[in-house]
Amino acid sequence: MPYVYTALSDVAFYCISGVLVLGVLIGLILMSKPEKARLGNALSAACTLVAIAVTMYHYEILSSWVIWASIAVGTVISLIAAAKVKMIQMPQVVALLNGFGGLASALVAILSYAQANWNEENPDRFAAYTAAVALVIGFVTFTGSLVAAGKLHKVLPQKPVVIPGHTAIIVALIVATVVCVALGSIVPIWVTAILACIFGVVFAIRVGGADMPITISLLNSLSGVAGGIAGIAVGNILLVAIGGIVGASGLLLTRVMCKAMNRKLLGILLGSTSVSGKKSEAVEEAAEPAEESAEDTAQAAAEEAVEEAEEEVAEEAAPAVSVADILAGAKKVIIVPGYGMALAQAQAQVKALADKLEANGAEVKFAIHPVAGRMPGHMNVLLCEVDVPYDKLYEMDNINGEFAECDVAIIIGASDVVNPAANTAEGTPIYGMPVLNAADAPHIIVCNFDEKPGYAGVPNPIYTNPKTIMKLGDAKETVQELIDSF
Repeated sequence: MPYVYTALSDVAFYCISGVLVLGVLIGLILMSKPEKARLGNALSAACTLVAIAVTMYHYEILSSWVIWASIAVGTVISLIAAAKVKMIQMPQVVALLNGFGGLASALVAILSYAQANWNEENPDRFAAYTAAVALVIGFVTFTGSLVAAGKLHKVLPQKPVVIPGHTAIIVALIVATVVCVALGSIVPIWVTAILACIFGVVFAIRVGGADMPITISLLNSLSGVAGGIAGIAVGNILLVAIGGIVGASGLLLTRVMCKAMNRKLLGILLGSTSVSGKKSEAVEEAAEPAEESAEDTAQAAAEEAVEEAEEEVAEEAAPAVSVADILAGAKKVIIVPGYGMALAQAQAQVKALADKLEANGAEVKFAIHPVAGRMPGHMNVLLCEVDVPYDKLYEMDNINGEFAECDVAIIIGASDVVNPAANTAEGTPIYGMPVLNAADAPHIIVCNFDEKPGYAGVPNPIYTNPKTIMKLGDAKETVQELIDSF
């Protein structure tokens, strides 16, 4: 006779769930402090693992070979992925994980919906409606995350893809999906699922590089919300609590990112790719020809803004000193890392440059823009990988006033986050976005692969500033040239 597992009592399950939820919360608090982030991550992961085991024990499914086989397959896949995925690929991996979380919630919702409507004479309407909501959010998260991962991995266009009537289509999909959920069993559940999947694609395909970090954090929040609502549908309070924590933390991060970029979340959801502002006369004049597209108008505005910025600095004399003289005599240096540093995997060379500057008597600080890279904290992770001290990483608001006081700003693979055109190029994706004031530094050294605009496609007047020395090529090589120059 096989051994029969005895489930925990509801009281015991709730008490254990409360302790595990508290552990996850403590882990999140620890993760907000760089020096304790690894401990916090380990604590939250351990609590999640215990939560899975406790749930299986409580519902007497420890003996299910299907579950154990699935866990084994998932473990093998995750270990292989963890060994092969490079740090540069982490943003798309995060997007994929968000998507899989949404898909899991959607599958749970489908089964819960079917069970709720099993008894046609007396259906469980509450469970059916909550399952439908979880299904919508889950599939939106899944397809949206796939598109985001595809853009980040360059298998889909990285620029915003705008289809005719894009905003109207998004609004129509939202309305149609809400109506389908409200009508309940009158509308087949597969129709609601298809609408949710289409919305996820249409919403994410329009997001460009400038808004990608916000999108990643929003999708992370949605994956938690989907899980929490799926927990309501199946009556699992532990899943509700953990999903709520993920959803709330992701939403808070999204709010912080929106504020840092001067974006409106509703605008991103509706497909707006730039901050609205009062149109300049140049933009209005450029918009008069009927045949000229909105993108051409924005590009014209950006080019005009760059020309104006270039005229303002044209009267300044170009520095008569070499890179070696600048670095050898520098007493205060601010380094601005960007996505190009991540692409070149040049963080080790950047750390070596900072060490040599400090050995030469200079004070070195790293200026971190909230959306540098392709996910929140991307630059922090890369610099942490090469043991750059946490206290040398400064957020934008805390260091922007110091650029004018430093001796030299070294920009490594960054463009949009230091582009002063964000203050003047109305109608462009970065207009109104707060940027690092690297242009205020008396000397600027730019180590970029080329002189092309950044991900947002807006020309950067820093490249033609007389104070700027351009070092073009692979960041590993150009940064090494800086190290060898003094």
